[in-house]
Amino acid sequence: MFVVLLKFSADKANASQFMDGHNAWLRDGFEKGVFLLAGTIQPKLGGAIVAHNVTLEQIQEIVKKDPFVVKNVVAAEIIEITLSKTAAQLSFLMAQ
Repeated sequence: MFVVLLKFSADKANASQFMDGHNAWLRDGFEKGVFLLAGTIQPKLGGAIVAHNVTLEQIQEIVKKDPFVVKNVVAAEIIEITLSKTAAQLSFLMAQ
């Protein structure tokens, strides 16, 4: 499982130009079953994604294709988590 932090860079002002592409990239991640959730890092510092069903190398390749990353609107940090416990409703994550 991975947490992807997409923190705005100095080029944050350009985000609106690439928002459609970024949203399409997010949609694709959800449709493929890789992204579990996505949201905003407050106060509007960037975004965060929880991803699963991929290897580190695969999530690195996926993140590289985000238009925000390509255009340097955000800097990406990928944090790998090895699960040891989950709430009952998230137990499907332990099977990976």
